[in-house]
Amino acid sequence: MSEGREQDLPEEREGASRPVTAAARRERRGSVRPAGRKDSVEAKKAAEADSDVEEPKKGRPTRSRAEAEKARVGFFARIVRYVREVVSELRKVIWPTRKQMITYTGVVLVFVAFMVALVFGLDSAFAWGMFRVFG
Repeated sequence: MSEGREQDLPEEREGASRPVTAAARRERRGSVRPAGRKDSVEAKKAAEADSDVEEPKKGRPTRSRAEAEKARVGFFARIVRYVREVVSELRKVIWPTRKQMITYTGVVLVFVAFMVALVFGLDSAFAWGMFRVFG
């Protein structure tokens, strides 16, 4: 083989496999967005060292209903929070490519056409049978 072709072999390339998770894809392309909750141990220790605020303790009792009602936010604040959460979830979505959408749409249309034909055939067969039995 030529030297140029040897470089293209997947066994010899480092990191030749495609990343499976969204976090791995972000890491591979060097995205500026953080990878999320899966921080390294060193990053957690550094964050703890920088933080003077005490973390809430696990196993603490839940707030009473009176405390929860006092802390309740307004209607518009809840709407704004909901929209922010929706946008953040949509950022996590891996959207299909145009080719994938065309393929998926075709599969759905073929399946629906098959089911319509099946139901039509069964309905026609039962109607024919009813007319034969009851005249």
